[in-house]
Amino acid sequence: MNIPRYTEYKDSGVEWLGEVPGHWGVVPLKHLAEFINGNAFKPAEWVEFGIPIIRIQNLNGSGEFNYFDGEVEERYLVHDGELLFGWSGNRGTSFGPFLWQWNEVCALNQHIFRVVPFDSDKKSLYWTLKAVTTHVEDQAHGIIGMVHITKGDLGTINVPVPLQEEQSAIAAFLDRETGKIDALVAEQEKLISLLKEKRQEVISHAVTKGLNPDAPMKDSGIEWLGALPEHWKAGYVRYFARLESGHTPSRQHPEYWENCTIPWFSLADVGQIRNDEVIYVYDTKELVSELGLANSSARLLPKGTVMLSRTASVGYSAIMGCDMATTQDFANWVCGPELISEFLLFVMRGLRNEFNRLMMGSTHQTIYMPDIAKLALGVPPLPEQSAIVAYLDQQTAKLDTLTAEAQRAIELLKERRSALISAAVTGKIDVRGMAT
Repeated sequence: MNIPRYTEYKDSGVEWLGEVPGHWGVVPLKHLAEFINGNAFKPAEWVEFGIPIIRIQNLNGSGEFNYFDGEVEERYLVHDGELLFGWSGNRGTSFGPFLWQWNEVCALNQHIFRVVPFDSDKKSLYWTLKAVTTHVEDQAHGIIGMVHITKGDLGTINVPVPLQEEQSAIAAFLDRETGKIDALVAEQEKLISLLKEKRQEVISHAVTKGLNPDAPMKDSGIEWLGALPEHWKAGYVRYFARLESGHTPSRQHPEYWENCTIPWFSLADVGQIRNDEVIYVYDTKELVSELGLANSSARLLPKGTVMLSRTASVGYSAIMGCDMATTQDFANWVCGPELISEFLLFVMRGLRNEFNRLMMGSTHQTIYMPDIAKLALGVPPLPEQSAIVAYLDQQTAKLDTLTAEAQRAIELLKERRSALISAAVTGKIDVRGMAT
């Protein structure tokens, strides 16, 4: 898209803005709108019916609300179409401006501003705040997770102010062009979802039906497995691998956590590397001592052990690349002579639907060890296991490459979106003739 520039520019005197069109003004945000912080509703005040309370997760699209049944000051009430600003949230999601869309009056919780424009066009101010959000996030570069800004700091940020008719033109242009980009992002996200489904299907089929479509089949006697190749064995995983639960040595004994040399895998490690492309795990965030293992139910498990998260990140699986221990959040299998670790790993990665069926709990989901002990599989001869593993390594690598390409496309589209917003809002491009 070839978009012209304005014919005349001036120095804005503001570093993040640079030059702006010569006829534009530059003022602090506090001159354009009032920023009203939400009320600090206490959890003890939440009820099941009443006025919905807008919290950070609701800005992210969650339709699950807490409610308040008391009197709410008018300044905290939010109507459909109002402009909000999450001033403490995750970059790229809950931090920044939102045009609230809900068909009933809501109450605003703290950490969110209700933005009341003085004279500015509301939609134009929304796009200005999107550009400001990018600037604030750039200033917070290196800070992981939550980003926040105070009302005072936000209000003093200088922003450009076009003429009223230009504000409307810029808003119309950005509505249309970002809508196109958002549609492309949605297509790539759908593609990623389909690739993940395909990956799951390829794995599940290979570890239950094998690679020979003409192989004679037999009933496995196990509901989720269905028919297996006739020459395969079938049974509980624990028939072919020793099942070990992890454990956490007591934190009440500091000496258990001193002079540590043994890798100790926990849910924190899953948060860092949760990725089905990772097969072997060598490093952990935390170590435990030999004394800690000796005085607890924790076990030092050998290289090649297959571990499965059964709590919170249910279904994550990997192979120990070295001797290590795990927390009680993991079920671990030490494979016997009839079972290859890599084949068992793919079996675990093909059990997503079974894990979903077995999970218990609403907020903190888990699979209990008695159910883990009943997990079953089909076991081909060792040469066939190796052939299946080689095939799945090849097929999943292809799918992972396509997924990575789609993810990169999303990143580029989002970068383009952000750059387009910044260029239009700061006047680096003249979109007056492109509004319609």
